Amino acid sequence: MVIFRVTENINIKTTDGTLVKYNKLKNPSNLFNETVYLTTFEDFTDLKKVFSNVGVKYRARVIDETKIRYLSQFPKELGISNLNEYSITQKLDYEYKEFNANCSDDDLKSMYLNEKKVDLDKQLEGTIKEDISIVIIGNLGQSISEMICSSTALRLLNNKLKKRFRSVKLDIYLNASDNKYYSRDKSIFANQSYTNKVSALSLNIKEICQYDFFIDVSSVPKRSYYSKLSHIDAWLYKFGIDYSRIDEREKYNTINIASFRPSKELKEKIRTLKLKGKTLLYHPYSANITKSIPKEIAINLLKDLLLESQDYTIVSVLKLEGKFDDDRYVDLSSYSKGFLDYSYIISNMDKIITVNTATYHIADAFFIPTITIFTDSNLEETIQNYPNSKAIYVEDKSKDFSKFIFKTESLILHKFKGWSKLKYSKIIKLLETF
Repeated sequence: MVIFRVTENINIKTTDGTLVKYNKLKNPSNLFNETVYLTTFEDFTDLKKVFSNVGVKYRARVIDETKIRYLSQFPKELGISNLNEYSITQKLDYEYKEFNANCSDDDLKSMYLNEKKVDLDKQLEGTIKEDISIVIIGNLGQSISEMICSSTALRLLNNKLKKRFRSVKLDIYLNASDNKYYSRDKSIFANQSYTNKVSALSLNIKEICQYDFFIDVSSVPKRSYYSKLSHIDAWLYKFGIDYSRIDEREKYNTINIASFRPSKELKEKIRTLKLKGKTLLYHPYSANITKSIPKEIAINLLKDLLLESQDYTIVSVLKLEGKFDDDRYVDLSSYSKGFLDYSYIISNMDKIITVNTATYHIADAFFIPTITIFTDSNLEETIQNYPNSKAIYVEDKSKDFSKFIFKTESLILHKFKGWSKLKYSKIIKLLETF
């Protein structure tokens, strides 16, 4: 968390058109002030860049966090405390880098930021109110996959709180200052049944003081427990919940699309597909090239699917190179314009073949049988909470013959050797076991 003021009035527009207003500090002697603001460490870093791009007179000045935290109106923090993240980071980043120049930024933060286990039940002891409000400050993950997992942890948090309180109002304020994916991130959380509101950071101090509790999720993906635990368990740990005592069957993903209204064109396209018979979504590419099926192999695999899987219409939301003169192949890439469009398409599939992307996390929310093709070694840990997903592991046989510290693409050999062993027959055999 970072608490700050601005030197000049300025408005910042998010990707969905939301206007975040910052006004120059008024009445500086009063810290319970609508012109004192609060955001995450990551969002504050982005905000400073935005200010510098606008002009030199626009500055964000940090205010001592403890002075604000000890206001009588300030809400109580739940989960692992993130007290003084900014001041600790500013002080220790350089010292630790001096100590170990080979440490990454994530490794550094896990050394000095608080990761000590806490008990949510103990933190709630003494709370008399029956109706509570909670605000979550920051992004709950970076990728769609991570945010779907954090949504599951949030659902479990909400369920736990509802056993104790008559009602729980849960608001989320996401990083927005320079977040190109703010609209996407907002759509993931705004449609969950347990959220009251999803909005853009920053908040002013009077706004946050309207809540009973807050959870500061700034820099959570940089903590060591985030890489050691599954993402669902990592968020439960952050919230102060013993993940080992939660039934694994409860750790299923949910995506609420009940209120989503797809375009007439997409709705009609899906209706036509369903009339033809069974549908199979084929998703061979990821934004991470190391997780993607090489293009030539992906195209050949699609041709095999069309030739041998006569019962299915093969659907893709990706532009696949090559010509496919087959009415059983349908390209829906022009209809999948956002997270909810894609979720709607997935929810209407009978089965799915995908590489390691958010696709199999979304599929789990709709109980769609899925074959997921992994290239990482923690295969079993990745799918342990996904009973509707079965995995195929492709061994990475590439070897880097570069003698330099930096990678040289031309010296990485046998890059596709592991992928060449991926056979259509193995995938279909596994698909038929559902």
